[in-house]
Amino acid sequence: MQPARGQGISSSEINLVTWLGRCAIVRFVAEAMITVDGGQVWADDSAGGGPPVVLLHPGIGDSRIWEPVLPALTASWRVIRYDARGFGRSPAPTVKFSLLADLITVLDYFGLDHVAIVGCSQGGGSALGLALDHPARVSALVLLCPGVPGYPWPEEPDDELDAGYERALEAGDVEALAGLMQRVWAAAGPAPAVMDQLRSAARAGISSGDLQQQDPPVTDRLGEISVPTSLLVGDADYPPLIEADRYAAARIPGCELTVAPGMDHLPPLREPDLVLRVIKSTLSRAGW
Repeated sequence: MQPARGQGISSSEINLVTWLGRCAIVRFVAEAMITVDGGQVWADDSAGGGPPVVLLHPGIGDSRIWEPVLPALTASWRVIRYDARGFGRSPAPTVKFSLLADLITVLDYFGLDHVAIVGCSQGGGSALGLALDHPARVSALVLLCPGVPGYPWPEEPDDELDAGYERALEAGDVEALAGLMQRVWAAAGPAPAVMDQLRSAARAGISSGDLQQQDPPVTDRLGEISVPTSLLVGDADYPPLIEADRYAAARIPGCELTVAPGMDHLPPLREPDLVLRVIKSTLSRAGW
């Protein structure tokens, strides 16, 4: 069942987005708690007549990470974003689940057969999985420092960091977890908005445990992707992740790779204007 499309708009249907002293009103006429296999996810939909774009947040944050770019995106496209289970406004999972399966359920809920996907980090991994397993549903891919499921990460363990992470996770220490994430994923600095995202991810990690399943590997199938694709990664990101992203970009036909100086693993917060340029350039090549 698709959400009702009302003609009017109430105060509960308006999001006031404030970023770096600037305000913009973003209209979301459909906010929903969507039933997925064994759970629920929160989502919203800007509606409108533009082509649909789905935003997938990283594993070190939630869907609020898109707020710096939402006003510009909703002016031209119908934008859907949602929180993965345990993140942001979505309830914690109680059963094992798949990010890719949940993405497909969200698309079905909104009646979206053909969409552009903008995926950041873990969201980028799900975007790759959708483009390969359901290519007819994807019109374009924008990958922001994406995870690449199946990529063989080098074994260079940081025993001190790993031990600290396990202690904080076991103790349910949100601040300690966020601080450890910042060391790895937010090298450009602990800005308030960044730490807020990392705390959200820490809460999700504590509540989700090992219930989140890995997305299917994609490394051997990247050459099958045939839609316009761009990949943006920063040179201040986690070095093995940069290597994985270069590997993916070199194997996706026609992929446009941008390496941004000084940017870490949170592109929409660090470089929103650059993110918008990459999105607009990629979507201009989409076959809607």
